[in-house]
Amino acid sequence: MEKKDRSTELNLLKTARGQIDGIIKMIDDDRYCIDISKQVLAVQALLKKTNLEILKKHMNHCVKTAFEEGQGEDKIDEIMLVLDKYYR
Repeated sequence: MEKKDRSTELNLLKTARGQIDGIIKMIDDDRYCIDISKQVLAVQALLKKTNLEILKKHMNHCVKTAFEEGQGEDKIDEIMLVLDKYYR
């Protein structure tokens, strides 16, 4: 993935980092547990979205190139390992 193509992922991760900082402050301020939990779920959703975006770009670039070079099966195996962890 080229550097110029990473802005979406970086923005999502920076947003998640800001939310994590907010969660830490909520815990320090002894905020209501359910409100904290909701924020944790929001961060998890952002991280999942980021990962899917990364995988999409990986498939559109690296996997496509690997298939053109006759090495597509290795890339499929890599993706399957990631998806296996994702669905656990």
